[in-house]
Amino acid sequence: MDYLQIVVLALIQGVTEFLPVSSSAHLILPVHLLGWPDQGLPFDIAVHVGTLFAVLFYFRDDLKRFIDASVDIWMYRRSNEHAHLLGKLALATIPIMIVGYVLKPTIETELRSLSVIALATIGFGLLLGIADRGSNKRTELAGLRYREALFIGVMQVLALIPGTSRSGITITAALLLGLNRIHAARFSFLLSIPAIGGAGILAIRDVAETNFDTNWFDFALGIGVSGVTAYFCITVFLHLINRTGLMPYVIYRVVLGIFLLTLL
Repeated sequence: MDYLQIVVLALIQGVTEFLPVSSSAHLILPVHLLGWPDQGLPFDIAVHVGTLFAVLFYFRDDLKRFIDASVDIWMYRRSNEHAHLLGKLALATIPIMIVGYVLKPTIETELRSLSVIALATIGFGLLLGIADRGSNKRTELAGLRYREALFIGVMQVLALIPGTSRSGITITAALLLGLNRIHAARFSFLLSIPAIGGAGILAIRDVAETNFDTNWFDFALGIGVSGVTAYFCITVFLHLINRTGLMPYVIYRVVLGIFLLTLL
């Protein structure tokens, strides 16, 4: 890959990983519009590592509270709201870890068609709009029950369908449960940490079983660009989500999906 392709793909990954617009729908555009070759699994891992670093850094205070809460449970048998939130995130992670591991080969070979991505981009975008308009605006994330966290985790499994958007479907699920936009997005982003990390581990295992050329500068550039971009997007999204709502993303997804259908 040349540097232009590296930077553009890393920017796309950084922008779309946490916005509810589907990174899969965007990453196929350069292939169809510019004729670029497939960037390969190692580069995909690199840009995902960048977005993982971004969310870890943004939520570093929350992660510290999770660590402190875990120590309190282990040492003193004391629990607090951070320990409960950590438990809910762990519970919500289980479904995608199981289903993703079992169905990974099928997803990679059977569901990565342009038509699937386009229809998922439109369909789940409309569902996001319905959820946003019908939210009951619960104000406290601490009020999320364990069974509700599990429901969000089950819905996250749908993100294995290319075009769905992991952040989009988990925000949709949280809104359907009555969380307000800020808390829905925060839970979604925190839930992305084990999801991205787990997917990365599986991808690294696959890469380790094959021979590939290692270009560490390309990987470092991809990690840096995607990480900085993702951090910026998380910050802006959480600051603007209540002001703009989610309808701009819904409209954008529908337009993008229709455009992808024209490429068939």
